[in-house]
Amino acid sequence: MELQLKEHLDRDFPFLKGSTLLLAVSGGVDSMVLCHLLKSLNYDIAIAHCNFNLRGEESDGDEKFVKEYTEKETLKFHVTVFDTIRFASDSKLSVQVAARQLRYIWFNEVMADFGYKYLLTAHHLDDNIETLLINFTRGTGLEGLTGIPQQNGNIIRPLLPFTRHEIEDYAKQNNINWREDSSNATDKYLRNKLRHTVIPVLKELNTSFTDSFKNTINHLQQAQSLVEDASVIVYKQVVEEKEGQKHFNISQFKRLPNYKAYLYQWLHPFGFTAWDDVYSLAEAQSGKQVVSGSHRLIKNRNVLILEPIKENDTAVYILNKDGIMDYPIRLSANKVDTLPKDLIKTAVYVDNEHIKFPLFVRKWQEGDYFYPIGMGGQKKKVSKYFKDEKMSLPEKEDIWLLCSAEAIIWIIGRRADERFKVTEETTQILKIEVLP
Repeated sequence: MELQLKEHLDRDFPFLKGSTLLLAVSGGVDSMVLCHLLKSLNYDIAIAHCNFNLRGEESDGDEKFVKEYTEKETLKFHVTVFDTIRFASDSKLSVQVAARQLRYIWFNEVMADFGYKYLLTAHHLDDNIETLLINFTRGTGLEGLTGIPQQNGNIIRPLLPFTRHEIEDYAKQNNINWREDSSNATDKYLRNKLRHTVIPVLKELNTSFTDSFKNTINHLQQAQSLVEDASVIVYKQVVEEKEGQKHFNISQFKRLPNYKAYLYQWLHPFGFTAWDDVYSLAEAQSGKQVVSGSHRLIKNRNVLILEPIKENDTAVYILNKDGIMDYPIRLSANKVDTLPKDLIKTAVYVDNEHIKFPLFVRKWQEGDYFYPIGMGGQKKKVSKYFKDEKMSLPEKEDIWLLCSAEAIIWIIGRRADERFKVTEETTQILKIEVLP
């Protein structure tokens, strides 16, 4: 097994040589064998151990076991203790998901603090089979059937080509000690039910089940690579990126055969799960949207706009007389003698005597109205103005209003109010400008 691992690492991960690697060690047979193998192959490793406090004295025993091993082998040792149950309860997560989140957050912190470039975990082929079956039973796309990747960013899983049986045999042949996790014996978790009940039956039905599954995973991974390549090529033809948004041209992507598959490939990294709602946006009215935990997808005429969710900012910001505002946008207010010949969108000129200070800036609200300059004093709802200007929902939400008392002076950068315009009777002109 040592020679096989060496060939595997030399072929697929030659960059690991020369770096100090952080190895996640639970004390179980998988991680202890990986540790032994890497030391035998002269890799520079440090050990990270998580005590999740889930099995009382047994968890503390695992921590002590790993600590004593690192002291004996003179390896650098990082350890942390989690209150996993409390975190799971507070975060409304399952214990397993909570433990996973906690450990990877901590691993990243250790790597950043101590300069480790890569994290190695001891996942093996049986873990991969179990993961694929879990995803299959819960329902998944092609990506969920490709199993655990050998590399995911800076996380490397060197033992994925090896079975649990091969790992345990190696441990026994080399007198490697390890700790048994009592929770592995219970069928409380789906993974254990598959391991103890389903997979043994599959192996009875096919004595070459493990090799067959390994080949299947390889084929599915190749298919997934083809899908990703195709989606990248089509993405460039269909999507325009601008100002932090992605604009999906509906008429273009609807010409694609199986366009829903492309939408899934493009959008699932952003946390969307309500796929029927996502797909129906192509036929929905403008303004309809679907929201994930971090992003939203909005129908705006002939495009779907993807953007990060912004905090709902309803605060009021004060612009004092002859002053400067730096946040949320930069504004200046200064008296000037005359109007310029050419007006620009980033500045407004108003009759200073009609202004009540302090001025303030806020977001628009339903029911807001103003008297657009050049319309003979006609009143208009701000929402109707937005509609007439064919503004998308994100554009509306980016708008700020400059106000004096209850009156809107300026839809900033777009339209001023008739009531504050400079006339022949104006004696003091105030210039309010958006600063770069």
